[in-house]
Amino acid sequence: MVKRVAVVLAGCGVFDGSEIHEASAVLVHLSRSGAEVSIFAPNIDQMHVIDHVKGNPTEEQRNVMVESARLARGNIHDLAELQVNELDAIIFPGGFGVAKNLCSWAVDGNKCTVNDLVKSTLLAFHNAKKPIGLCCISPVLAAKVFPGCEVTVGHDTNSDGRFPDCSTASSIEELGCKHICKNVNEAHVDEKNKIITTCAFMCKAPLHEIFDGVGVMVQEVLKLA
Repeated sequence: MVKRVAVVLAGCGVFDGSEIHEASAVLVHLSRSGAEVSIFAPNIDQMHVIDHVKGNPTEEQRNVMVESARLARGNIHDLAELQVNELDAIIFPGGFGVAKNLCSWAVDGNKCTVNDLVKSTLLAFHNAKKPIGLCCISPVLAAKVFPGCEVTVGHDTNSDGRFPDCSTASSIEELGCKHICKNVNEAHVDEKNKIITTCAFMCKAPLHEIFDGVGVMVQEVLKLA
């Protein structure tokens, strides 16, 4: 049976939207597995726009769905139109857009709020017992919406210099969730909640290792779908 999977984007570009390599990896692995993919994004303004050359905010204002359409090759849907009964699973690639546009983690840390539509979408899949895949910083969405869940954002220490954002793990645990340390080529499966996570660019690793880790997450999502 063909698995129907929603992919939710948060814009286009690592510093203010979805991380392009992660989004592409998700789509490639889903395509290789024969999944039927629908791409969604909330029709909202971005928190801000970052000049990806200089790394600074600009005076521009952009729309999350319009920017996400760049990655979707124009075939984008408003997240408000998503019908959980028409889908078998959902996946959120990472990127700072998740922490800026889908929730306010970038500003407020674990005291953040999650966009109402994103939250209701996550709850709908969870209530329907359908798997939720998250990579990079996206697991913080689950940590906020599903108290007590298990996720990974990599390691909780930076002893080898590969996990500079390791403090995110302790922030997740402060929310009452369990952080599971995993390497970049691994994923963690929270069987009870059907939440599958992998660290992706939360780890400083070669691109092919991140691609492979995202593939492990995608395969675990499809197994549970």
